[in-house]
Amino acid sequence: MLTELSVENFALVERVRLRFGAGLNLLTGETGAGKSILLDALGMVLGERTSADSVRHGADKARVEAVFTVTTGDPRLSPALETTGIEPEDGLLILSRELSATGKSNARINGRTVTVATLKIIGDALVDIHGQHEHQSLMVVERHVELLDAWCGSETEVLRATVVAAWDSYTAVRGEREALLREARERARNLDLYSYQRDEIDAASLVPGEDEDLLAEKLRLGSAERLHAASAAAYGALQGGALDGLSQAVREIERAQKFDEGLSSILESLNSALYAADDAMREVRTYRDSVEFNPNRLTQIEDRLDTLKSLKRKYGESTADILSYREEIGQKLSTLENAEERLAELEALEKAAFAEVEKRAAVLTKARKKAAEPFAKGIQNELKDLAMAATRFAVSIEPREPGPGGADALEFLISPNPGEPLKPLAKIASGGELSRVMLALKSVMSKHVAPPTLVFDEIDTGIGGRTATTLAEKLHALGKSAQTLCITHLPQIAARGDAHFFIEKRTEKGRTTVSVVALDGESRVQELARMLGGNGSETVLAHAREMLGKL
Repeated sequence: MLTELSVENFALVERVRLRFGAGLNLLTGETGAGKSILLDALGMVLGERTSADSVRHGADKARVEAVFTVTTGDPRLSPALETTGIEPEDGLLILSRELSATGKSNARINGRTVTVATLKIIGDALVDIHGQHEHQSLMVVERHVELLDAWCGSETEVLRATVVAAWDSYTAVRGEREALLREARERARNLDLYSYQRDEIDAASLVPGEDEDLLAEKLRLGSAERLHAASAAAYGALQGGALDGLSQAVREIERAQKFDEGLSSILESLNSALYAADDAMREVRTYRDSVEFNPNRLTQIEDRLDTLKSLKRKYGESTADILSYREEIGQKLSTLENAEERLAELEALEKAAFAEVEKRAAVLTKARKKAAEPFAKGIQNELKDLAMAATRFAVSIEPREPGPGGADALEFLISPNPGEPLKPLAKIASGGELSRVMLALKSVMSKHVAPPTLVFDEIDTGIGGRTATTLAEKLHALGKSAQTLCITHLPQIAARGDAHFFIEKRTEKGRTTVSVVALDGESRVQELARMLGGNGSETVLAHAREMLGKL
């Protein structure tokens, strides 16, 4: 429920604060007093597009704030809150919006900065404005099916949910299949590329660490002459000098040891050196004899290293990296080679999923067609009381390609005049007719689903007499199931309000200002008398008191 609306520096309004209550809230005043300005301000705070021209002349910015009391788990509001991530605080949603004279807009919900789009999502769930404004939801044909479904109740909502679930499954399968088809050409290129790379790596028969071993062997073969010469020279030195010298030293110390046992440790060291030199000489000789002079093998190694270098340039810095890449493309090849099989599988799954959508949509269509006639009849009966007795109303349901909302192209049709064929409501209905159709719709709907706060503008255009009384009764009854705001010129409607606000335009110190006064008691009698067209006579005042007394 909208409990408070504050407007500052908007159009002709300098500062106004209205406190609304439950039931039917009425706004009255002379023609041109500025009643629609308040609805425009409400539209601004609900996220509607607003021009910088709306800022009061001489002010830097306009500001509008609307306070709503909300109920946790409200089925109308919960989806919008979930979509936007907004949380009520202490059962309140406080929407505010500022518009600067330069056109810059700033929106907040409960003090949190939000986009105007978020403000509109929440606003649309809180308030439904009907009249000569952009909130004319009946003009949006796509909403007609939602209105019928809401009237049908929970059973149809469940059916629609099953269609949505089936559609989600279908689109998921279709999306995967279409992705595979889009990637077919790239997949073929990758298949050729990965196959070539796999074969090239496999043909090389790589061994981890092979490149390091080959480099070491290449160094040895390339240095064969130097290695042979060095080992031969070392062998000659050991054989011709070192061993003879050590043998001579051993003999000398052995003879001297007879005179000094302290030489035993030196003798032991010399013997160890002699044995070691003898072992070394034999090892050097063996190494010298093993040095390989093999130009063919050197050529083979260089060719192999060139092959490895080429593979490293393409696939990795080492044989281990190349082998890791080989494993990776092997997995990719497996996926690519199985793609055709997966594509055939997805085609079958897609057909089955779409058939399920059609099946569930058919059940939903049947439920809608069953409800369409009594729904239309209820609307038509309501219209008879609203000076539209000759109006025919119907629901057109034509087949269309299945989607998440079913397989129905649904639209409301109307024939306002006798002898005229039914035509789309959104295309031919006037503003006043749309408002009355919406009132009829809301009257019928209120028995099935609680609507949000309703706002009606120009709903009484062209109405008078007994029809005006009937319209007043319907608005009053509607106010019992939903908070209703209504701008009216009819005293019959004004007399049925639960709250009454008088709007007037004043000129003070050369500036025009719109003000709003809550009426009660005698002030309300005076306004009702004005609306009755009286000049303040006691007879008119008595009539006004009588009308209010019948409440």
